[in-house]
Amino acid sequence: MARLIQCVPNFSEGRNREIVEKIVDEIRRVDKVKLLDYSMDKDHNRSVVTFVGEPEGVIEAAFNAAKAASQLIDMRTHTGGHPRMGATDVIPLIPISDVSLEECIDYSKDLAKRIGEELNIPVFLYEKSATSPNRENLADVRRGQYEGMKEKLQKEEWKPDYGPDILNERAGVTAVGARMPLIAFNVNLGTDNIEIAKKIANAVRARTGGFTYCKAIGLEIKERNIVQVSMNMVDYKKTPLFRVFDTIEREANRYGVNVIGSEIIGLVPMDALIDVADYYLRLENFDIGQILEKRIFE
Repeated sequence: MARLIQCVPNFSEGRNREIVEKIVDEIRRVDKVKLLDYSMDKDHNRSVVTFVGEPEGVIEAAFNAAKAASQLIDMRTHTGGHPRMGATDVIPLIPISDVSLEECIDYSKDLAKRIGEELNIPVFLYEKSATSPNRENLADVRRGQYEGMKEKLQKEEWKPDYGPDILNERAGVTAVGARMPLIAFNVNLGTDNIEIAKKIANAVRARTGGFTYCKAIGLEIKERNIVQVSMNMVDYKKTPLFRVFDTIEREANRYGVNVIGSEIIGLVPMDALIDVADYYLRLENFDIGQILEKRIFE
């Protein structure tokens, strides 16, 4: 079995396709790496790229993409709905096959060191790679966003793990870390009232009393004149999508608002969607072996 890790870097550009294509091309060029998916969001002004491959190739592709982003994206002029702190905002490494989480942590440190030293970008290690508890949660690392990073980097408790302790004004700051698979799951509401989205996000988010494995914020989708509860489901097996969706729907009803749709950004494990089908269809004695495609490709 091949040794494979997945990488899902987020770049602070979701409006200029030419820039995004140049960044993605740096991934396409690397041998033994397969580009699986990439998507652009104009309102978030953010792109999410997913690729997989042998560890050394993935690290090379991630570095090359981060280098291109640092040259093509200027954070001094960046605006968008999604929290961000750098041109390459975050780079997670995820074990897929024959690679342990501990090995991914080591790879993340190698990548972070190279970005810090060769690109002159401050880098924080986060999630399982974090060097202290206050750096595990990406939201804590990113708090203050790009505009607050110049001051944040001067605090002793926020000294970067790699790279300079001075803000790279063009490229900003990058977070690199190892983690298990997560699902980027958004629920759209039939209102333009951002306060409702924020209240619902508070209801489902772990740190404000919601679901343990759910991170959530309320965002405006100005192009559609609606708002959204934007989430990272960091362990879909322990906090399934259907449970969070049901809660959001009930909370929305309290405010006289309808859920008008949902979306998954990037890729999603098949098990997560099977769980949703099982729940809503009330399937009895259903087994994953009954999935046609799974049986064909076994």
